[in-house]
Amino acid sequence: MTILNKEAQNFNSNQNQIELEQVMLELDHLKKQSERLDLVNKLHGRMAGVLSLTGMIEAYSVWLMPLISHELIGYNNSSRNKRHLFCSGHGPSRRKAIALANQLIESESSGNGSFSKKDGRNAYRWVFETADDSGILLILKKGQELSSDEVNIVNQSLEVLAECLRRGLEYEDLFEKASNDVLTGLSNRRVFEERIHPMMDSAKRYNHPLSMISLDLDRFKEINDNLGHLQGDMALQSVAKVLKDAVRSTDLLVRMGGDEFLIVLDQTNMLSARVLAERLCSAVDGLDIWANETVKLGVSIGLSEMQKDESLIDWLERTDDILYHAKAEGRSRVAVE
Repeated sequence: MTILNKEAQNFNSNQNQIELEQVMLELDHLKKQSERLDLVNKLHGRMAGVLSLTGMIEAYSVWLMPLISHELIGYNNSSRNKRHLFCSGHGPSRRKAIALANQLIESESSGNGSFSKKDGRNAYRWVFETADDSGILLILKKGQELSSDEVNIVNQSLEVLAECLRRGLEYEDLFEKASNDVLTGLSNRRVFEERIHPMMDSAKRYNHPLSMISLDLDRFKEINDNLGHLQGDMALQSVAKVLKDAVRSTDLLVRMGGDEFLIVLDQTNMLSARVLAERLCSAVDGLDIWANETVKLGVSIGLSEMQKDESLIDWLERTDDILYHAKAEGRSRVAVE
């Protein structure tokens, strides 16, 4: 074989090797694309049936956990006053992670993929903004940094997540409109009916006290008659603010209709509930709303604690009877059994 033929063979062999390597690279690229599409499809599937923002953040965390071990994922939308944090930790570790997440969300740093470290935790932040939405996705990891592949996974999932969160915002807007009293902004009877049974079931299961405060405004009709319905509406709004400022997020505060309000206090016994009820009675009196020189707006309160094996209807009727006694005994006071 001549030298020329050997060179030709070597050239062809090298050419074939280069082509083979190119084919392998393309196959590897296609494989990675297929894997990414599969991941995105799984994310779509997991998020498809979720409506609430809280559920979406939790579903995203569950999808992401096998790919990226993380301690907390949070979402914040300051323009819509929405913030949801989902943490897989417990106890003091959970509290520290949530406190750090809140601190980072409220800080000025907002660069995409920005990184910070505190107390052994690594925090990463992504910002996505559209015409109707701006938010922050925050991932906390303990003890190690995200790899470039992990950062890419988050980047590839953001389009799906952002679209789902927009859908969640729209759903929550509709739910709030259907669930909130238009005048006062408090929850309405529909929310009461949805939440009260789970609260009662939980209290019975774990033997926790559950107390109910039934409130009915005194002399409200005179406010409306003497000052007009606009002043009456303003009085209701003032009372609603007093009530809202006094209760916890775990409690159930509802405007049942007209000048009637209801508060269900989670894990609260009669002694603690009475302290709150007396404070509410004083706070409404402190609004200093008068129908005329002698008639002042007040509130009568009936207070009861749920009894074992008591039905909701029986509990409501018993509390209403107690409220009636508060009215009969001179109004603007708290009555208990």
